[in-house]
Amino acid sequence: MGQAQALASRAQASTAKRVKVSLETLGRAGDYGALAHYADPAYYAKAYASRRHDVEYYVRLAQASGGPVLEYGVGEGRVALPLIQAGLSVVGVDLSRPMLDRFEQRLGGELPETRRRIRLVHGDMRTVRLSRRFPLVLAPFNAILHLYTRSELEQFLARVRAHLAPGGRFVFDFCVPDPSMLGRDPERRYGAPRLRHPTTGQLVRYAERFDYDPMRQLLVVWMEFSPVDGDVPWVVPLTHRQYFPEEMASLLEYNGFGDQTWVGDFGKDAPTPRTDWVVVSARLSARSRRRAAPRTGARGERGR
Repeated sequence: MGQAQALASRAQASTAKRVKVSLETLGRAGDYGALAHYADPAYYAKAYASRRHDVEYYVRLAQASGGPVLEYGVGEGRVALPLIQAGLSVVGVDLSRPMLDRFEQRLGGELPETRRRIRLVHGDMRTVRLSRRFPLVLAPFNAILHLYTRSELEQFLARVRAHLAPGGRFVFDFCVPDPSMLGRDPERRYGAPRLRHPTTGQLVRYAERFDYDPMRQLLVVWMEFSPVDGDVPWVVPLTHRQYFPEEMASLLEYNGFGDQTWVGDFGKDAPTPRTDWVVVSARLSARSRRRAAPRTGARGERGR
């Protein structure tokens, strides 16, 4: 077991002692459902290795903007690394220290001029303050779904407003809520082919359970790993707030973001009833532009 996995296991055990990890406590116990999935960067990289269409979309978008780019939820660099390889300057913010550590390791294989184009900030996207503004602010791959309440979303959008340059765009994506998934029996397990876990090296059986709270609009995916050698199984929760498209459009407008453009599945066309993923692009309204200048202190930024 590597250091990152050992730390994640201790954190999970510590959390389990303090609270009964369930749908009722996730999102109210230190955002455990937002952190656990990102405590193991090796597994994350394996799970999403084939996901490239969104990366290509964001590279084209960033090149058109000219940069620099602010990316929230930068993680281990799945999007940001291709951006800096393409010659763009990026500031990346993330709450997961293991993911940022993995990104720094990956940067070790890049040329010095490429490494100089990235600055990583460990902190909460709801509160981090930077001493600059950007023509393009990104929140890729469901990052916004880790904002579980309207208050948290509005805190985050206030930070985006403060960091957008005049005329700049805020672009993010999220998966459209699937009623068939939200209505699944939370006790039913949906199995997948066995896999070799990249961190432990064990051959494991993998299954998922889906648990939805319709009042808080929280969906928890319980990812269950069971080693075939009989070793102790473990469960990793992933919690996503379910934002419906009209709801999100209204929240953006209410929080000062106008000129909204919506496309489906990282293409060029507007979303349809068959769209799985939406990409939203918005600019600050005239009212918001007047109050968008960031406050800067002696340090210029504030983490969590």
